[in-house]
Amino acid sequence: MSIVTVQLGQCGNQIGFEVFDALFNDSHCPRGLCSKRENEAYQASCKERFFSEEENGVPLARAVLVDMEPKVINQTLSKAARSGRWKYGQHSCFCQKQGSGNNWAYGYSVHGPRHEESIMNLIQKEVEKCDSLSGFFIIMSMAGGTGSGLGAFITQNLQDQYSSALKMNQIIWPYGTGEVIVQNYNSVLTLSHLYRSSDALLVHENDAVHKICAKLMNIKQISFCDINQVLAHQLGSVFQPTYSGEGSFHYRRNPLGDLMENLVPHPEFKMLGVRNIPQMSENSLAYSTFTWAGLLKHLRQMLISNAKMEDGIDWQVRPPLLGLPPLGKMSVNREIHFNTSIANLVILRGKDVHSADVGAFKDPALYTSWLEPVHAFNVWKTQRAFRKYEKSAALVSNSQSLVKPLDRIVGKAWNMFASRAYLHQYTKFGIEEEDFLDSFTLLEQVIASYCNL
Repeated sequence: MSIVTVQLGQCGNQIGFEVFDALFNDSHCPRGLCSKRENEAYQASCKERFFSEEENGVPLARAVLVDMEPKVINQTLSKAARSGRWKYGQHSCFCQKQGSGNNWAYGYSVHGPRHEESIMNLIQKEVEKCDSLSGFFIIMSMAGGTGSGLGAFITQNLQDQYSSALKMNQIIWPYGTGEVIVQNYNSVLTLSHLYRSSDALLVHENDAVHKICAKLMNIKQISFCDINQVLAHQLGSVFQPTYSGEGSFHYRRNPLGDLMENLVPHPEFKMLGVRNIPQMSENSLAYSTFTWAGLLKHLRQMLISNAKMEDGIDWQVRPPLLGLPPLGKMSVNREIHFNTSIANLVILRGKDVHSADVGAFKDPALYTSWLEPVHAFNVWKTQRAFRKYEKSAALVSNSQSLVKPLDRIVGKAWNMFASRAYLHQYTKFGIEEEDFLDSFTLLEQVIASYCNL
């Protein structure tokens, strides 16, 4: 089944290019551990998901590119064309001459309704190319104007027009130090609107990815291109094909549906995070060896201590002892340190994958009490290695990991709202104070729900 990707704004288009490039390069590099037939099946499965019919022998990305300024889209199209390996369809983009000026309301209330028909027609044409549609993967930022405002508007339209198709939004959480003065307003409005119309939000925090570039990749001068390549690596490790079951050599047909079924058991809990291990520069990779036991021990500790990478894991954090009443120090420690999960999916790729023991992820203490581990944990595998990693593991988790950053953003936005700072920028484009209050209420409920796990 195919996934139609919608790339929105500068951030969405730049990340989208790196994702397609990573997917294509991985699927077209034969891995020695696999037979020719297996490599070909992997390549065919990837192509069915993300690429459509070939144009002059070059596969086309199943994507629609949207931005209100032409510069980034033109750069993205030419980068893909220059690669010569794959490209975007020449009629799959929409751009205008004027951006949204980091104003969510302008993207949502002005650009959205004005260009709705043109953008939705492009998406429909892409959907019609699919033999079978798994759903939509929408890549956007949370804090800008076009990506966040128009992104929320388009997601809502997709929900209205394709109610039975799944929608997953990959959203970029802004730097805590701030990129634009109204980023907290934009973030609150984006998240609250997506919570109503999307099936899952796959979140990447800029601060966390920046640290991965600095500490694990050893990059001295970190660019957005470096950050986007790390994001693409993590997304590729989730979306590339895996076997459909234990002992099977057939690849999974419905990647989005399977992800949602495993990770979003309740509509109140939609926020997903990704962790990868190992993740390092190619120079370091040549001198590194890994065991499944070591990788999975580190990955589990990253999960329960809420570490975004293996550098700096807090090994003091331990699961709470089941059966003890949540009183005194135990409950405080659990709240502060231990990252309780609703659902986890571990994806293993590479050599001897069937010998990997994931039993430690089935510990009931890791999960909320209302879900049995048998329903809360899943593992997907393939012996085909991902990129140049002989063994690698990805963890997609629905857990409390975003409670603190979400609480911070809501708090900062509320303080600005209470003093009526910058509200005129939103009210003049039709976003009223009542809309803000609705957004605050919804997100405070989300925070409370995750805290009560």
